[in-house]
Amino acid sequence: MTQEELANKIGAKKSYISRVENGKTDIQLSTLYKIIEVGLSKEITISIA
Repeated sequence: MTQEELANKIGAKKSYISRVENGKTDIQLSTLYKIIEVGLSKEITISIA
């Protein structure tokens, strides 16, 4: 999946996806969730002990 396809799928800008991929910006947990579950179709569970 290209950065543009992922950006479109999760409702973000391609430039933001690029910055995240290159480690040049912080990422909110909600955005990470969208990338994994919506963008990549993977189920995740987050628990805090």
